[in-house]
Amino acid sequence: MYSNRRNAFTLIEVLIVVIIMVVIAATIIPQFSSSTNDAKESSLKFNLHTIRSQIELYKVHHAGQIPELAKFEDQMTKSTAIDGNTTGTDLDYGPYFQGEVPANSFNNSSDIVTVATAGMVPTGVVAGGAGWQYDETTGGFYPNNVEYYQ
Repeated sequence: MYSNRRNAFTLIEVLIVVIIMVVIAATIIPQFSSSTNDAKESSLKFNLHTIRSQIELYKVHHAGQIPELAKFEDQMTKSTAIDGNTTGTDLDYGPYFQGEVPANSFNNSSDIVTVATAGMVPTGVVAGGAGWQYDETTGGFYPNNVEYYQ
């Protein structure tokens, strides 16, 4: 008494399962990509806040002077004298960052370029792929990625 019935799925059953999986994937995948952007944006805001705070602390320690663009990384990552020099014996201030300046999370660059127009808040990126824009006349520090200005 053997039965001719086979233990297998029909083509219709398989297609229904595949369609359900495609619908589920179509709703979940966009949420993962937006969460990646959200994480990058959150990291960017945190790094920007940290850098701006440390520039203000530098300014307090150095009698109102702000770091120079050409010496920014040295002045922020090494101990400094009140005049901003990183060599000598009276290195009483800093370092303000351990290691290096934090990177921009969108382009993974910690390079710094000057703003397009000194004294003005930037409205777009400066070419060259740097992570940050810095205005050494005001101490303003800004991201240098397209996503920030959209």
